[in-house]
Amino acid sequence: MDGILAPGDKVRDDGSSEQYEIENMLGFGGQGEVYRARVSGRAVAVKWYFPESATDEQRSILANLIKSGSPDKRFLWPTSLVSMPGRPGFGYVMGLRDGRYGNISDLLSRKMNTTFRALATAGVHLADGFYRLHAFGLCYRDISHNNVFLDPHSGEVLICDNDNVGPSDSPIGIGGTMRYMAPEVVLGHTAPSAHTDLFSLAVLLFTILMNHHPLEGRREADIHCFDETAMRKIYGSDPLFIWDPGDTGNRPEPGYQDNAIIFWDIYPEFLKIIFTEAFTKGMTSTGERVTEGRWRRAMSRLRDAIFYCVGCGEQNIYDMDRIRAHNGDAGRCWSCHGPLQVPPRMRIGKGIVMLNHDARLFHHHIDDSKGYDFSASMAEVVQHPNRPMVWGLKNLSTEHWAAFPKDSTPQQVNPGQSVTLTSGTRVHIGGTECEIRV
Repeated sequence: MDGILAPGDKVRDDGSSEQYEIENMLGFGGQGEVYRARVSGRAVAVKWYFPESATDEQRSILANLIKSGSPDKRFLWPTSLVSMPGRPGFGYVMGLRDGRYGNISDLLSRKMNTTFRALATAGVHLADGFYRLHAFGLCYRDISHNNVFLDPHSGEVLICDNDNVGPSDSPIGIGGTMRYMAPEVVLGHTAPSAHTDLFSLAVLLFTILMNHHPLEGRREADIHCFDETAMRKIYGSDPLFIWDPGDTGNRPEPGYQDNAIIFWDIYPEFLKIIFTEAFTKGMTSTGERVTEGRWRRAMSRLRDAIFYCVGCGEQNIYDMDRIRAHNGDAGRCWSCHGPLQVPPRMRIGKGIVMLNHDARLFHHHIDDSKGYDFSASMAEVVQHPNRPMVWGLKNLSTEHWAAFPKDSTPQQVNPGQSVTLTSGTRVHIGGTECEIRV
C-alpha cells in the first residue's frame, strides 16, 4: 500500500540533528499515517499527518505535549516533532508498540482471548493512567476502544493517539468518538474535559468487561438505520442505561444482545452498583460521575475476587452478596456449571483477596496511596515443600510480620518465611491487620 512517505525516506527531528529513516507503514487513521522508523539503531514510530490535518493548531498542540512530557509510561506519548526537507507537512515521533499488545477491537470481535483477571488488571491500569493524565490538567478527548492496546496475558495497557490531548475544557481539538462521548459533548453543549473523560472511561470499562455498549439495548435494536440522527438520540438527547433499575425500556434483546445479558449476570453486585451509578446519576450530572480513584479500587477489588473452578479451571468471581443471598452457596461455574468451591481468602480492611495457588499481594493492598504496581509483590501463596496439602503465604517484603494463629502461639514471620493458611489466623502486615479465612 502506497503512503505519503516511502521506505528509505528520512525525516528530521525539528529540535536536533537526528534523522529517522522510514522502514514501512504500520497503519493509518483519520488524521494521518503511522510508520515504523529507525534512528541510531533503535526502532520508533512516526505519525505523519495528512495535509488537511497538518495545521498550525495541531503543531502547537504537539509542541506543548512534547514540552510537558508524558504523565505515565502507559501513554505512547509524542517525543519529537519531525519534518522532511522539500516536502510540506510534519509529523511526530513516539514509542513503538510492543508486539505483545493487541487492539481492544480484536478483543471485542473475539479475535483475541484473555481472562477476567487480565481485564480487571487492564481496568486498574486505565483508571490509573487517566488519573495521572487529569492530574496534569489535561483531558484525553477521545477515550474509546480504538485507542487502547492490551496485553491479553498480563492486562497491561498502552494508550495511543495522544496527539489530541489538551487542556481540560479547551475548545481546540477533536470532540471524540460519538459512542463514547458524554451526552453533553454529543449535543455540542460543552467541549471535552476531564469530567467528560470520566463518562467515556466508564463506557470503555463497561464495554471491555461486558463486550457490549452500556446504552445499546432495545432502543438500538429497533433502529433500522443507525445514522447520525439515531446516534445523537441514543448517545446524546435520550440516553438510557440498559440496566437502569428505574426504567426497563432499554433492556438488552435476547438473541441479539446476549453478551450484555450473560456477562452482567457473571459480575459481582458491587460492580453492578458502580456501573449503575455511572450511567444513571453520572449520565447527566458531571459532579456525580465515578472518579478514576473509585474505578481503580473497584477494578482492583474485582481482580482480587477472581478464583478458579476446581472442575474446569476457568476463572470465576467471588460475590459475597450473592453467597449471602443463597445461604452460603457459592453457586456454579459459568463455564462448566459445576459447583464452585471457594478457596482460602484474606480479609484486608474492608476488602477480600482470594488466596488462589497463584495469588500475590501488592503494596496497594495495604496502602493504595503507593499506587498500583503489579510488578512488585509483597507476598505470594506457596505450597509446603514437604507437605503438598499445606499452603502458606510467603513474606516477600523487607519487613517482619506478626502472625496470631487462632489456636496457637503468636509467631514472627521474617522476610522469606511463610505463615500457614489456617482459618482465623490474623497477620499484621505493614501496620494493617489481615485475617485468613478458609
